[in-house]
Amino acid sequence: MNKIKIFSIALLASAAVGQAQDLDQAKKAIDAEQFEKAKSMLKSLVQTKPANGKAAFLLGNVYLTQNMADSAKIYFQKGVAATEDARLNYVGLGQMDLDNGNLAAAQANFALATKDLKKKDTEEYVYVGKAYMNSNKPDYKNALSVLGKAKLINPQDAQVQLALGDAYYGDKNQNEAYVSYRSALQADPSLVRAKMQQGVLLKGAKAYSEAVKLLNETVATSPNYGPSYRELAETYYYWGNNDPKNYKDYIQKALGYYEKYMSLTDYSLTSRMRHADFLILAKDYTALEAEAKKMKELDNVNPRILRYLGYSAYENGNIDDAIKALENFIANPSNKIIARDYLYLGLAKMRKANNVEAKTIDQVAFNAGVANIKKAVELEITMTNDLNEVGKKFYELKMFKEAAAIYEIAVTNVNSKNYLLDNFYLGNSLYFENTRKDVVKPDPIALQKADVAFGNVITASPTTQDAYLYRARTNSLLGNDEQTIKFYEEYVKIVTAKGAEELAKPAVKTKFIEAYNTIAASYANSDKVKAKEYFAKTLALDPTNKYAMDSLKTLK
Repeated sequence: MNKIKIFSIALLASAAVGQAQDLDQAKKAIDAEQFEKAKSMLKSLVQTKPANGKAAFLLGNVYLTQNMADSAKIYFQKGVAATEDARLNYVGLGQMDLDNGNLAAAQANFALATKDLKKKDTEEYVYVGKAYMNSNKPDYKNALSVLGKAKLINPQDAQVQLALGDAYYGDKNQNEAYVSYRSALQADPSLVRAKMQQGVLLKGAKAYSEAVKLLNETVATSPNYGPSYRELAETYYYWGNNDPKNYKDYIQKALGYYEKYMSLTDYSLTSRMRHADFLILAKDYTALEAEAKKMKELDNVNPRILRYLGYSAYENGNIDDAIKALENFIANPSNKIIARDYLYLGLAKMRKANNVEAKTIDQVAFNAGVANIKKAVELEITMTNDLNEVGKKFYELKMFKEAAAIYEIAVTNVNSKNYLLDNFYLGNSLYFENTRKDVVKPDPIALQKADVAFGNVITASPTTQDAYLYRARTNSLLGNDEQTIKFYEEYVKIVTAKGAEELAKPAVKTKFIEAYNTIAASYANSDKVKAKEYFAKTLALDPTNKYAMDSLKTLK
């Protein structure tokens, strides 16, 4: 009997060791972002060992990572009923509460997860901290508070330090994040993610060369760790955007590293979607369309595929397909709509509205497109960064009314990288729209907007001479003599200060004559001496100027 008991205990111990090893392998797969592999392993564990609450929790967490909340909830609820490590599943349910905006319910679930812990337990605190960070609206302050408790229990715990690094990074505390990642690596030198995250910190600080060097070191020591290649891809993407001269080269490197990342993780629908998101950033729309078609083969009913089909169809010139895909995607209330969805729909509608060959525009369709773009900017102000080139296309076609409608949205973001240019084009669009030959009477409201736009350019860049010129012209159309004189004089002053080389340009001479004649005409009814003075300046540049000569005769 004793032999049987000893044999049974040995069997149980062996099973427990095997189970722990399986969980460790699943956790490694999750860390390596091999989510389909992890799901397969965890589903097997949940089926064969239903008492194991940790397996259910990890599986639910993977589903949350993949934005599959319904599946996640099923496994968290199974896990709560388990007899081992059930409490972890309250963390998962708590994160779902956070995602739904219910902080009180989340904190109640977190309290259940951390109730009556053993003296040395830190795992529950780590996962609560991660839940705060991984929710739809990350809360890094609360994450730091919870992880601080874990640090007090065991400051040498590598997973505690790694999670603290992530929380500090999210809270924009670069120094503390670095210290935590370094401590994690000291506690566990095999923790590849901790070293990789040091490279992520450098990427965030725009130290791209140093980031690439460190990430390459990570790849050299762990060549099969996929996330390092993803970080290399993203680093080269950002580096390319900050170094236009090398943009093409860096973007190609970025795309190559992302392909390597895909090959080391999996080609599941979720991974393909992440890849598709990166292709949008890298503006590789041919590859995006191909990826969208592959995703459709994998899951024809997944609505998010419509987003990628819509984006790629627009960029590849298939406008009707783009409108259809994006309208269907946005119409589904269960989809998480982002600003770029509205942006692309608006762009597609505007392109369809514009018949370039016939030089006509469907105003109703165009206005519908503008409304979609406004919606995009309301959701995410940085969408304005994409509008400069859109407005410029209409501007170059001399469709100034349409260009102005786009630039009016663009200038609502004072922090836009194109703020100065967008204001200049807005002012010009409104001015030229009101100087067309068929305009009977200029629109004073539109011209006042133009005046404000040119004023914004002057405030941002006081030496932009043409802003003064066009502001003067705009005020001349408005009949504001005082402002007209002021800005023409400022224009002359700014150009003169730039020296002889600028003054020698033929176009500048023509504009000076325009300035002097218009200033003189503005003074004609109030100060004839000043009027004569400025007409004389015109004649000094162009002795045969008919307008100046005839006006002087009238003034005598």
